Amino acid sequence: MTAKGSPLLLCSHQELLLAVRSRWIQIFAVVFACLSLAVAASGYILSGGHGFQDFSRTAVSLVQLVLLLVPLTALVIGVLSLSPERGASELLFSQPVSRETILLGRLLGLFQALAGAQAIGFGAAGLVVFSQAGEQGIGGFLLLVLGSLLLTAVFLGIAAVVACGAAGRRSRPLALALVIWFVAVLIYDVAALGLASLLPSGSASRLLILAVLLNPVDAVRTGTLLGIEGTAAFGAASLAFLRFTRGAANAVWLLSFSLLVWIALPAAVAAWRLKKADL
Repeated sequence: MTAKGSPLLLCSHQELLLAVRSRWIQIFAVVFACLSLAVAASGYILSGGHGFQDFSRTAVSLVQLVLLLVPLTALVIGVLSLSPERGASELLFSQPVSRETILLGRLLGLFQALAGAQAIGFGAAGLVVFSQAGEQGIGGFLLLVLGSLLLTAVFLGIAAVVACGAAGRRSRPLALALVIWFVAVLIYDVAALGLASLLPSGSASRLLILAVLLNPVDAVRTGTLLGIEGTAAFGAASLAFLRFTRGAANAVWLLSFSLLVWIALPAAVAAWRLKKADL
């Protein structure tokens, strides 16, 4: 690579350009923007009113959309982009740059592309809400944006673990990515609550606390709702976690640590897999 700049930034820039041109990213940006606007407007309509919600209520309404759509998009786009292709992968990894640097650069580029797509959706909803309801509750809305970006980073790392070193067609890693999404987003909480219901009270509480820390989706949900509404919208797992931490400040620190581990660990595992892979 003879262009100016570090290899990491060059890889990131190249991946960003490819991602921005991708129809998947463009479709995600449009769909996310439309759904964000629809959710912002639907709260009052469903309750018999009209117009747009304020920032706080909009953020609470958008939490479930973010938890469902962002991990799925990061996993699918990450696997499609990072899965090795014959010819292209051989050329890419024959460059005088370490595989780890190439992987981190590509992850950074994909993260920037997905963050930009989300910014379009959040920005469109935010501008309309601001024009209709003012700035009340904007802090909670920005907290949701941060949670969405953290989820993007986490599930891009998981996508890299699935994709790196995979041989053959993309169908197998893509199917595995969908299974991971289904378990983490849809099945995990139901299984944790079902198992907790069979245990004594103390053991059930410990299980629910672990459930929050071991699933990044639950960690983002708990942290976001804690910042927006306190304990008003919490479920059983989140309330058990808050009692264990004995306060919101300790809960924030523990949730932040959990998410940082979820960001760093998959990226490290993916780099190790890529280094061992025969490409």
